[in-house]
Amino acid sequence: MNKDQIKLKAGDSVIVKPGTKDPDTGGDLSGWQGRLLKVEELESYGVVEIRWDSLTLKNMPLSMIKYCEKEGLDWQVMNLGVEDLELATARDTERDVKNALDEIFKHSAWLHLDEEGERIQQVVDGIDPDDEMALVEAWEEHLEEKLNFPFEAEVSEHQDRGPLRTGDRINVKSISGAEDLYGIIVSVRRGKERFDFPLCDLEVTDQVSANYQIVRDYVVWFANR
Repeated sequence: MNKDQIKLKAGDSVIVKPGTKDPDTGGDLSGWQGRLLKVEELESYGVVEIRWDSLTLKNMPLSMIKYCEKEGLDWQVMNLGVEDLELATARDTERDVKNALDEIFKHSAWLHLDEEGERIQQVVDGIDPDDEMALVEAWEEHLEEKLNFPFEAEVSEHQDRGPLRTGDRINVKSISGAEDLYGIIVSVRRGKERFDFPLCDLEVTDQVSANYQIVRDYVVWFANR
């Protein structure tokens, strides 16, 4: 196709022609619709970058989103040849796209971390990623249900203040509270001394115990939230 045949321009709404395959996964893209972000002339053919509209996003299989997240691919946009597209009438607004993405992120924000991310996603699934307190409360409920108390742990993060230092070993007795700033707070003992301490700064010493992975998932979430 020569450049004179390329009639698409940025901002146009387009629909994918029947039989068109995803260049990365081989999945069927027939009928997917979106808006053009940019059109490039590459030698003798045109390539366009499409941002999917809200209806396409809502119907996108979660399995495809998981694959893209794990492979570092952007599932919100795609590059296709102009020969794979037809002009279409817009069926939503940019606000609709944002709302659809906000909803999808509630169910996919952590999937890029592979198996660990899937476990984290199960804990926070459906919660607004910006609602820090709701997320912490979800972890509190999860940890109350899954952790076996008491257990031994080690302070794994540098401490600027307080009686505990990196490398100190303590006994974790229970969850004593939850805060939006410090996250889950646990009641710990070192000898006869008792403290309240952030779980995010601890590592379970028994690495083969179920508690180790559960706390590790929480620590990864807290560090990357």
